[in-house]
Amino acid sequence: AKAGGEGSVGMVSAASFGSASILPISWMYITLMGTEGLRKATQVALLNANYIARRLAPHYETLYTGRNGLVAHECILDLRPIKDATGISAEDVAKRLIDFGFHAPTLSFPVAGTLMVEPTESESMHELDRFIDAMIQIREEIRMVERGELDREDNPLKHAPHTATQ
Repeated sequence: AKAGGEGSVGMVSAASFGSASILPISWMYITLMGTEGLRKATQVALLNANYIARRLAPHYETLYTGRNGLVAHECILDLRPIKDATGISAEDVAKRLIDFGFHAPTLSFPVAGTLMVEPTESESMHELDRFIDAMIQIREEIRMVERGELDREDNPLKHAPHTATQ
């Protein structure tokens, strides 16, 4: 493959035009963290995911829990029953999260109609609670659709994200 001029460029990091900088970044993270740091980061990431799953349990079903109802480093929120009942999809919830200042979690992977939330070890308790509060407020908006207080098509979820001009 030609790359911006003369000469041929081969594979970099097992992908044409891949980013070789990925490898040193990962290596430096692992090296700088060390054994204890990596263990602590893993523990905090697991704790964060389980905190979110437990706090959201009264509002959203979580897929793939293990023994004692725990999740690993991610929790997969199943929005399929909500869509069936209200027409509000995982995409609608993902777009609504933008209104609260959040980048949407992984959408419809590994299961279509779900949101996969993977809080990293760097997320603060304040930020986790802010995300959870947003998800609970979104769920209340969905309940308003369920109760007929909001129209199935004309509601904040279907119109999200809201721009400054709206």
